[in-house]
Amino acid sequence: MSYLEKYSYSPDQEAMGRALEMIAANLENAASEQVYKDCFSMMDLTTLKTNDTPATVSQLVEKVNVFQDSYPEWPLPASVCIYPNFVDTVRKVRRKDFNITAVSACFPSSQSFLEVKLKECEMAVEAGADEIDIVLALNAFLAGDYETAAEEIRQVRRCVDTVAQKQGREVHLKVILETGLLRTPEAIAEASFLAMEAGADFIKTSTGKIDVNATPAAAYVMCECIAKYHAATGRKIGFKPAGGISSAADALCYYSIVSAVLGKEWLDKKLFRFGVSRVANSLISAVEQKTVSFF
Repeated sequence: MSYLEKYSYSPDQEAMGRALEMIAANLENAASEQVYKDCFSMMDLTTLKTNDTPATVSQLVEKVNVFQDSYPEWPLPASVCIYPNFVDTVRKVRRKDFNITAVSACFPSSQSFLEVKLKECEMAVEAGADEIDIVLALNAFLAGDYETAAEEIRQVRRCVDTVAQKQGREVHLKVILETGLLRTPEAIAEASFLAMEAGADFIKTSTGKIDVNATPAAAYVMCECIAKYHAATGRKIGFKPAGGISSAADALCYYSIVSAVLGKEWLDKKLFRFGVSRVANSLISAVEQKTVSFF
């Protein structure tokens, strides 16, 4: 039995298209200072560059540390997202209350030995990561080997939990589907249900490292799957669009999709995140009504 059959879900592309058209037409009415600030509070402020160094990562963290000195009415971002080797760097520089997110398990391709992926996740949690973002094993999933793809997530889940429990804390696991490579709404839905069943706390659209990243259509399907899974299990799974989100309007679009499909209870950083490297300044600029280049 496919996941679509199990959860009685079939993507209705016509209905989805109409809903997305309505959301796009209503973005101006949905915009407000509070919504922009809410979006800011749900950001995983991200730097995943080949030329990241301890100094550049520290500079980003320091900007978060002092942000409210300049903008006292603003919340902090939910987390800073970095490569796993910089977790300790962020932990040592962090002076404010935000999480450390580490992309792990051989991000962004997820092409390596499972033992290597698990060791990287283990080391990231040991170093102090609060959240681990991994990529679905597309080498298995795209070959139709769903069980291998699911088992990899289950093993990462066990690894992360084991290390976190030794430290007396919990670590969240986000699974990136890389929706731009899945091609069809049905494949995105299958991957969504697979990841949720295997232990993901969040499902995430994209790595930001391929040609097609987050899209409203993919987000809509994923949110519908989250709703179906919640109805069947009672478990609330978070949603994270990432990749190509660069403007306040982009953020507002995904905020509106989550609101429409999942409801206001999902509009919280515990259940909704943006993976962003550029949108922070756009959100501040939209509220301050001037160009801001803080980050």
